[in-house]
Amino acid sequence: MFPAASFAPFNSIIVGCIAATLLACSVNAQSKPSSPQTAESRVDSEPEAQATEKTEAKEVEPPKSLPEPKGLVRMNPKDEVWIDMKKKRVVVGGRIALNRGMLEMFACPKGTKEHESVVSVNALAQTVHAALLAIGAKSGKPAQYDPEYKPASGDVIQVTVLWEDEQGKPHNIQAQQWIRQVKTKKPMSHQWVFAGSGFWKDEDTGREHYLAESGELICVSNFSTATMDVNVESSQSNAGLLFEAWTERIPPLGAPVRLVLEVAK
Repeated sequence: MFPAASFAPFNSIIVGCIAATLLACSVNAQSKPSSPQTAESRVDSEPEAQATEKTEAKEVEPPKSLPEPKGLVRMNPKDEVWIDMKKKRVVVGGRIALNRGMLEMFACPKGTKEHESVVSVNALAQTVHAALLAIGAKSGKPAQYDPEYKPASGDVIQVTVLWEDEQGKPHNIQAQQWIRQVKTKKPMSHQWVFAGSGFWKDEDTGREHYLAESGELICVSNFSTATMDVNVESSQSNAGLLFEAWTERIPPLGAPVRLVLEVAK
């Protein structure tokens, strides 16, 4: 599928990101904590309970942006990825790309697979990978099908979503609560693991390319290119898709969100 595939666990880009970020962490160790009034501060509270009564998703004007997280270190100026070395968390900025329909991903890099992902993140997949390594997460392997199926492996990663409603009230919830199982109509119960994707090398240019940049950042269908994937068998064929967006629970299209990633305890 990919010519001259080379599935090294990391390359010089990721190593450089981690080194620069860890240096920045030491310089910014005395930074002030985030304000308790921002969406970021809500990650320490319990995820909100969902209303049992169904309501249609509101298509209202979403907030234009969320404030820059305070006291965290940004991986680079281009990508909206921050790390909290003290609490071992990665924060990723993005927007709601889809709130109705079948899903193959929960989150994808901007400009890739928004037609089947709830969240489009403003970052490269490899930058998120580097940030997870920086907080100590251990990658495993993506799902395999040959000679037999093996589920994705790696550290279990908890994903929390932060956002603000049209009144500016902050909210947070476990990402699984925005994903509904098609057959049971219940929230997705499966966990995500840090599969780690892989690289392929272009023999003509010598350049290495991170496979998940094609869209497979946080998946709900199994992909051999996934950075994060569910740890059970989940088809990517249209007829076999297992999950859909929980429309009534998801903010309006375009609403800014933050994903908080941390190794499950």
